[in-house]
Amino acid sequence: MIELKEISKSFLVSKRSAGLGKAVKALFKRDYEIVQALDKVSFKINESEMVGYIGPNGAGKSTTIKIMSGILTPDKGECLINGRVPWKERINHVKEIGVVFGQRSQLWWDLPVADSYELLKDIYKISDSKFKNNMKMLTDLLDIEDIIKVPTRQLSLGQRMRCEIAASLLHSPKILFLDEPTIGLDAVSKIAVRDFIKKINNENKTTVILTTHDTQDIEALTKRIILIGKGKVLLDGNLQDLKQRFNQSRTITVDYDGDIKKLCNGLCFVEKYSGRAVISIDPAVISVSSTVAFLANQVEFKDFSVNSVTVDDVVVGLYKEYKI
Repeated sequence: MIELKEISKSFLVSKRSAGLGKAVKALFKRDYEIVQALDKVSFKINESEMVGYIGPNGAGKSTTIKIMSGILTPDKGECLINGRVPWKERINHVKEIGVVFGQRSQLWWDLPVADSYELLKDIYKISDSKFKNNMKMLTDLLDIEDIIKVPTRQLSLGQRMRCEIAASLLHSPKILFLDEPTIGLDAVSKIAVRDFIKKINNENKTTVILTTHDTQDIEALTKRIILIGKGKVLLDGNLQDLKQRFNQSRTITVDYDGDIKKLCNGLCFVEKYSGRAVISIDPAVISVSSTVAFLANQVEFKDFSVNSVTVDDVVVGLYKEYKI
């Protein structure tokens, strides 16, 4: 289990204005600013849970992941992961976690990926049988059997990301931290990675913390999201509940023969052309099925589609609500 209690972290950042004069001045006297990356962040994540940890750039997501993985020490607060304090018991802690940073590599740049895996095997002291079994599973599921023979620097971004995910799972970690895991992947690779993450979560009960700007990743993998903004946890809730919360209006697009002469309460034209109309629906007043029946009594349908709230709508709505 993961538990954070009022974790705070700040950084001292040097700043100067542009120009040669300012640069010379900065050689003798620098101006610093304290940036509060995290401000009393608290949450709990249970074993085998998959959680989306979302927020805009600079919100504090990566800083939280680095604290939970033991890379950074917070200024204040408590963090317990499987009974350990990550930065105090780092050697034992890292044996049970896997970390993928979309912008950072744990593979040696000039070596074939397979050689990097051999080095990680020795670092984590993985037994020969376990390493062989994990390599077989990971290369098959992520389709990297051929590309692991290639030096990391010669791989495309998408190929490298699949290899990075495999590297983070060689030692069968109980917890997997994923920071932008599908960045740079094509549509087919994204689906393969998502299916793989779901598989290890279901079969190995691996706890997954996912930070991403890709709302399709969130929808495909998580049921719970934690929203962070300006270093603070703003919301912790169920994704489906949030969809219902923002599902205050829906639209139906209808292609038809005839003429829609009137609309009842709860319906309003958004657009109307000859033989085509887009109509907004207020779910509090009228249901979608009643809307379809009402319109079908007036015109003959050629085609229709109903648009409901998406994860994009939820995320944008939350960003606007919390002004982040």
